[in-house]
Amino acid sequence: MNGITGRMGYRQHLLRSILPLRETGLTLEDGTRVAIEPILVGRNEAKVRELAELHNVEHWTTDLDEVIADTTVDVVFDASMTSLRAATLKKAMANGKHIFTEKPTAETLEEAIELARIGRDAGITAGVVHDKLYLPGLVKLRRLVDEGFFGRILSIRGEFGYWVFEGDHQSAQRPSWNYRKEDGGGMTTDMFCHWNYVLEGIIGKVKSVNAKTATHIPTRWDETGREYNATADDAAYGIFELETPDGDAVVGQINSSWAVRVYRDELVEFQIDGTHGSAVAGLNKCVAQQRAHTPKPVWNPDLPVTESFRAQWQEVPANAELDNGFKLQWEEFLRDVVAGREHRFGLLSAARGVQLAELGLQSSAERRTLDIPEIEL
Repeated sequence: MNGITGRMGYRQHLLRSILPLRETGLTLEDGTRVAIEPILVGRNEAKVRELAELHNVEHWTTDLDEVIADTTVDVVFDASMTSLRAATLKKAMANGKHIFTEKPTAETLEEAIELARIGRDAGITAGVVHDKLYLPGLVKLRRLVDEGFFGRILSIRGEFGYWVFEGDHQSAQRPSWNYRKEDGGGMTTDMFCHWNYVLEGIIGKVKSVNAKTATHIPTRWDETGREYNATADDAAYGIFELETPDGDAVVGQINSSWAVRVYRDELVEFQIDGTHGSAVAGLNKCVAQQRAHTPKPVWNPDLPVTESFRAQWQEVPANAELDNGFKLQWEEFLRDVVAGREHRFGLLSAARGVQLAELGLQSSAERRTLDIPEIEL
């Protein structure tokens, strides 16, 4: 597990996914249990040693190449800096390792496609984190789509973000490299990879993109308190043309910002509107409103609003116990590894995410809508 000293690598992948699986083992479809044992890898020896001692992990190292070459290692996971990821994944696959990785998988579409080709030719199981599709809120939202709740889907709108402190008076909640383009940072590069698989997984194919990016906070302070120029975008506003499996056109809009203060129930929310109903989903909660239960508001700016629009929506039940999204995908991926089969969210899906991010940045720079071509390996 490379990059576990970072926020996501530690909290979601090690602490909430792999360590619980180490305790219980991975249960296969036939009831067999497979033992899971992590090897912690990172560049900061003191931090890696501290985590290993804290969680009683026997194996840890700062030598990534040694782990990749180790014939007893089955899977290489990467959550390091984006700029280092492609080289790590290539080396792992060249050594016959199955890979599971954060995204984006590469800094350029060309390199992301190359990774997908290497994975296909190597015959390994490759998985890319698509965590948001496993979140309870989006699981419920997808269920409504599958059940035909919306009728013909018209649009999907997303709001994501929160205020990330600049780092001078209060420490930032995100690492400083996120705000340096030269280190692989940027809102578009980071989040459009997510939005591509969310839109694909909930609605259908993404056909075009029109985006506007911004660097709202041009100066920030890093982990040592040193001032630096933010060279990457910290906000991206996108409009997407989508197509459902039935061929219906859907308009998508997603605002993403690390310079926005939250006035919504969760840090990310998606609203789908259709001819027969609408729903709003966050990380955990999902509420819906059927056509028959839709009120009839009347526009009158001269009178104060007396009705509570939020109270008119009904919560969608989970009807099942939904575990941590990262852990659920880890379990699915590892079962695929043991079975020797392809994981449904692999390197080609990741390449489409990188493609959307690249086209989003190009769209903003050229101030125009761009069609999204098919990727062929």
